[in-house]
Amino acid sequence: MPTPKRNVYLEMRSLADARSIVFDAFRSLPVLEAESVSVPDAVGRILARPVSARVSSPNFHSAAMDGIAVTAADTFGAREDRPKRLTVGDQAIYVNTGHVLPENTDAVIMIENVHKIDETTLSIEAPAFPWQNVRKLGEDIVATELLFARHEEITPYAVGALLSGGVYTVPVYRRPKVLIIPTGSELVDWRTTAPEALQPGQVLETNSVVLGKLVEASGGAYVRHPAVMDSLTEIQTAVADAVAEDFQMVLTIGGSSAGSEDYAKPVVAHLGEVLVHGVTIMPGKPVLAGKIAGKPVFGIPGYPVSAIIAFEQFVQPLLYRMLGQAEPQRATVPVQPTRKLASKLGVEEFLRVKLGQVQGRVVATPLPRGAGIITSITEADGIIRLPAHVDGLKDDEPVRAELLKPAAAVQQTVVAVGSHDNTLDLLADELRAKSGLSLSSSHVGSMGGLMAVKRGACHLAGAHLLDTSDGSYNRSYVARFLRDTPVRLVNLVLREQGLIIPKGNPKAIRGIEDLARPDLSFINRQGGSGTRILLDYRLGQLGLGGEQIRGYQNEEFTHMAVAAAVLSGAADAALGINAAARALDLDFLPVVTEQYDLIIPEEIFASEMIQTVLTIISGRSFQERVAALGGYSTEQTGTVWEMG
Repeated sequence: MPTPKRNVYLEMRSLADARSIVFDAFRSLPVLEAESVSVPDAVGRILARPVSARVSSPNFHSAAMDGIAVTAADTFGAREDRPKRLTVGDQAIYVNTGHVLPENTDAVIMIENVHKIDETTLSIEAPAFPWQNVRKLGEDIVATELLFARHEEITPYAVGALLSGGVYTVPVYRRPKVLIIPTGSELVDWRTTAPEALQPGQVLETNSVVLGKLVEASGGAYVRHPAVMDSLTEIQTAVADAVAEDFQMVLTIGGSSAGSEDYAKPVVAHLGEVLVHGVTIMPGKPVLAGKIAGKPVFGIPGYPVSAIIAFEQFVQPLLYRMLGQAEPQRATVPVQPTRKLASKLGVEEFLRVKLGQVQGRVVATPLPRGAGIITSITEADGIIRLPAHVDGLKDDEPVRAELLKPAAAVQQTVVAVGSHDNTLDLLADELRAKSGLSLSSSHVGSMGGLMAVKRGACHLAGAHLLDTSDGSYNRSYVARFLRDTPVRLVNLVLREQGLIIPKGNPKAIRGIEDLARPDLSFINRQGGSGTRILLDYRLGQLGLGGEQIRGYQNEEFTHMAVAAAVLSGAADAALGINAAARALDLDFLPVVTEQYDLIIPEEIFASEMIQTVLTIISGRSFQERVAALGGYSTEQTGTVWEMG
């Protein structure tokens, strides 16, 4: 079979259409056969048949309290002013909790309500009623009654009920077995490749582990095939062998797109039938679905977030079908975005967001959208699905978000919007460890943070806005833009801002004036950030304009991002903080020591959440960790200034 020059998405499908095509093609996919499993080992498995109790629980009448077993009728008439006497061994028998109820007794009087007259005589001041303080035979479970219906999942709670009912093994559906075949000549095994040995162009193969664990979480079992190079023949052989073996499904990873070395489509087309190739979703567009010998075969995109979305939309529902289960539905909550959200018409986007409750409403902070950014889903609290027929959402437009974490976690999230600083990561870790709170930090620049405070879309904003008229920070901006929003400023850190340059300064950069040299490339921070304002101020002092600097229009949103650009060689210099340079072992030329403050609305300043934040940043642990980063001073950390 000749190697194809390029695959083409012959007919892109909407998500709804693609799911309909795939699920219809496997409408008659059989539920797997049953196997018998020990009850303790059956947790998470799905019952193939109904299960009934073999014995009652308890299987005898038992005392529910420590006391005396009596015949209730013998106690009638007892009163506080006319106590009734009972003979030990005849009318009253001592019992402990769990003891078999003695023959011809039907109640237990708690020991604290019994008065001892002598060794053979007891006194009571209140009567007992039949079956008082008694666990009757079958109170919990009656032999032959249904414990669990078919298709129910065995939970840890269910184990107790099954064993108590005399059921020691249960019939459960076999786990759907999935073979995962990673493909790509660039892949290297993380188990045998030290991080420092990774070469440019090499990629650690991790998708098979992520997808494999998703298979397990969906009730299946997986086997990882060794990575296959970009070879049509080798991939086709691996898929053909897998379909012929005892696998219910096959996933290939990578090579599902339309490139000249993307082989998923020709492999499936040659061995069986391509059902769908290309779906109008982001991430996940290149997903391929096919049928070979009656079995589902999927070409999963190589970018990690695309792979996860494709799995959840197509693979997971079929695994649940094989187990006789309905596709799980995530809970949703109404949210308000912290900023405008643009989207592409004709494409349904799965936007990952951080969530937090601010002044009675849940706000959503968008995370990076790239399909290759795995942290955009590990950090996400929810997903906003932007329909294909809209081109975005306004910042005040409500929308629903699917929850990826418990709803309670949303109420325990501090929402920070504004300028980026490395100490926010330390604050997040300290908050989590010492209070259970989490920190959602969105890096939109200092001015973006002020606007979020104005809209009531965050708990606090990080800012380092330089007033070029007097050299002060933040106060004049707050007075101008938040005049109707009372706030307080709390200093987080003082920090060194300067030029981040390669180790050894190979191009002999001396200062900001050198950025205009034609042999230098620069990476900038986004408009509205405090760093951008500082740069433009210093350029103005030098009589320079942005058009004279190569790379001035290239923007990143964090100090670590611009430092990474310098480390990679994409830029010769960036303006950023010393801590970012130190973190990546780069050189640093100081320009200014600036004030980085937290802007906090007055109406929530006294809240328990904000006071917890202030306690953390004023603490020794946080400040020692800040000092260890280098390039910071904590001499003003925790200082509070009231603003109108």
